[in-house]
Amino acid sequence: MKFAVIVFPGSNCDVDMLHAVKDELGAEAEYVWHDESNLDRFDGILLPGGFSYGDYLRTGAIAQFSNVMDEVKKAAEAGKPVLGVCNGFQILLETGLLPGAMRRNKSLKFICKPETLQVVNAETMFSSAYEQGEEITIPIAHGEGNYYCDEDTLKQLEEEKRIIFRYKNNPNGSISDIAGILNEKGNVLGMMPHPERAVSDLLGSADGLKLFQSIVKSWRENHVLSS
Repeated sequence: MKFAVIVFPGSNCDVDMLHAVKDELGAEAEYVWHDESNLDRFDGILLPGGFSYGDYLRTGAIAQFSNVMDEVKKAAEAGKPVLGVCNGFQILLETGLLPGAMRRNKSLKFICKPETLQVVNAETMFSSAYEQGEEITIPIAHGEGNYYCDEDTLKQLEEEKRIIFRYKNNPNGSISDIAGILNEKGNVLGMMPHPERAVSDLLGSADGLKLFQSIVKSWRENHVLSS
């Protein structure tokens, strides 16, 4: 399985993401600049954190117009796994690949610390390596991580089991303690916590590695074992 790590001007978690996938997971991955016009050679797409385009106008607002985002949309429509972390999640919201919006943290302060998450749905391509209800430790680092959606959208997310992760102790004010959500097809995940920064005990937690292992497991079941 080969991953694309999308790099925008202002991305700063792309190195962490590539390290997690290549060195810890043992999969193929390469950096892809924001002006790329073809992602067909990749099996999975990773949108890392950072401050794309300096977060001008609004987090992710400018990045959504990058050439590569048309290709990300095509990959999502084709059923390929797409993971957006932190700023990557914000970009997915701006492009409409995921519902809702991101607001300033309730405290109006940048928060950078490990957080305990609960695995709400362990039956997805991103979470199958976890146990249902498992508590995991994943770090956060954001100033605009307060996820919001209207009541109808929240009801839909809950009824369709598209909320994968919730905060145990909500650090930013996100509605319903939401830390990560899926699209309707189940192949696009946006989350504010950084799983790529929790792939080794040396980093304080290896809980994030299971997310990447889940992606590879799902891909192999659909492309290797079935062929």
